[in-house]
Order: sequence, then structure tokens, then C-alpha cells
Amino acid sequence: MNLRPVLLMLSFIFLWSCSNDDEPTTINQEADNFLNEVLTIMENNSINKNEIDWDDFRNQIFNEAGTAQTIDETYGAIRLALTLLNDNHSFFIRPDGSRFNGRNFPRCTFEDFESPSLPENIGYVAVSSFTGSNDEESLAFAESIQQKIAEDDNENISGWIVDLRGNAGGNMWPMLEGLGPILGEGVAGYFITPDDNEFPWSYTNGASISGQNPIVQLSNPYDLINPNPKVAVLIDNGVASSGEAIAVSFIGRSNTKSFGSATCGLSTGNSTFNLSNSSTLFLTTVYFADRDKNQFGGQLLPDVESDNQTIIEDAIEYIEN
Repeated sequence: MNLRPVLLMLSFIFLWSCSNDDEPTTINQEADNFLNEVLTIMENNSINKNEIDWDDFRNQIFNEAGTAQTIDETYGAIRLALTLLNDNHSFFIRPDGSRFNGRNFPRCTFEDFESPSLPENIGYVAVSSFTGSNDEESLAFAESIQQKIAEDDNENISGWIVDLRGNAGGNMWPMLEGLGPILGEGVAGYFITPDDNEFPWSYTNGASISGQNPIVQLSNPYDLINPNPKVAVLIDNGVASSGEAIAVSFIGRSNTKSFGSATCGLSTGNSTFNLSNSSTLFLTTVYFADRDKNQFGGQLLPDVESDNQTIIEDAIEYIEN
């Protein structure tokens, strides 16, 4: 009897059994701890924390993670978590600086536009996104906005165009400080938590303020020659996040109208959570609300719909009417 085929088959079965025994059947402890770290932050702080079944949420995330043996292998599960949060704004930064977000994160669109030619009685200032975080950068950005305002200002100015088109957000405080002379003093909006706690933002005594805390303050803030002017605010689908916060700041202001198209739809605020592996979770924790405490969370709609071909004409007509 030839035993060779039998011995080969037995050898194959033995090797197959050994290789199966080597495959992990449970998630690694480090990966498990990291997922629990992230999910606990989400459960305690998410803007939708009161609307989520967290037992079911965790089950879905750990099922997605499967037998992950490293923290890197949990990132697919974390992306699912960002999707299931359904806030459309949270995102995650890996230790190497690369980013991912939920599958339902909005895709904003941007259109190019040129600085317009305007009558001498209308001032114009465009405010782009700003991602700097240190004091020197923030002060320089705010100063550049106020310098542009000062250059355009004169005693014949009857109104201002504030152009936010394409402002994708970043750090709102230098933007607010820069536009303070046009916006005017006082509370301009609120952050509202899912537990209905309210935290105002304002331009007060020449500084951008969060609650009672000055965030950016120029040493010599500019004052308009003619205070409390008429203002036309220009918005489009490229306006997002902190750009939308600035747009919200003008809602409810007297003698103010917005023109353009709906914003991107990220009118919520993110908080930063530094994680144990040097990654960062940017988690949506608050809604934006205007000075009258009307709450947002999605797209902001203009008072007057305009495209880039008519938006400047519409703004001029409003200011001069």
C-alpha cells in the first residue's frame, strides 16, 4: 500500500490546523482600549448623544473592528462611528496628520469670483478661511481685515458688502475680530449644547469674545466713520463651519441682508480631543444659533437668492435703495 498520499494529506491537515490556531479570534487589548476611549468621548460629548442607542452603537463599531490587532486596524470602525454619529461634521486626524471623516460628510462646492468694482459710497471686504491658531497669526489676520476696512472707509460710505463666499472655516475668532467694526458691538450668536446650555459669542470693547473671555483683541481696533451701516453679506455653498458662524453673526442684525446661495451645511462647532496614540478627534458638540437664539445645524439660506453674475448688483441695489 502506498502511504505517501495519506501522509501528504495528514501533513496538509496538520499545517492547516496550525495556521488556523495562529489566527487571532478576539480583538487585541490595545485596540479594544483605544476604541473604548474614542466611543466614550463620543457618548459623553456628541451633539447627537441624546438621540443614539449607545449599546447598539458600540456593538456595530466592535463588529466592524472584528479581531483588530493594532490601533491602525480600528480606523475603519472609527470611520463607521463618525458616519453613525450623523452630525456630518466630526472628523479624525491620524498621528501622521492624515484625515478621514464619516461617509456622509458634505462636499462643498467653490466658485471663483473677482473683487468687484463698486460705487465710492459702498465699502467692500472679503474674508477668507483662516486655519492659524497662534496669537501672532490670529492678530495679523484680524489686522489685515480691519486695515482693508479702514482703507475703504470714508464719510460718504452708506453701506458695506461683506463677502464670505468660499470661506470654508477654520478659526472664527480672528474673522470675528476683523469684521467687528462693521458687525458692531454686542452678542452676535450662541453655541448651544445638546443639553441646551448656551454660550454667547460677541464683539465687545474691540475684542472677539467667547462667553466672557477675550480671544482676539487688537491693540488699536478700528472704528467706522459712520457706525451701524447697512450691510449686504454674500454667501455660497463654499461657506462652511466657522465661515457659517460669521454668516450667523450677521443674522438678526438691523439693516442687514444676505445674498447668494445656501451654505455648505456645517453650522455646528467641533471640540478637539487629543487621544492616547497622538491622534485627534474633532467631535461636533454644539449647534450655532443667532443672536435671537434661533438654532441652526444645517445649511444657511440667503435672504435673497443670487448667482455670481447678479449678486453684486443685488447687493448694491439693496444698499442704495
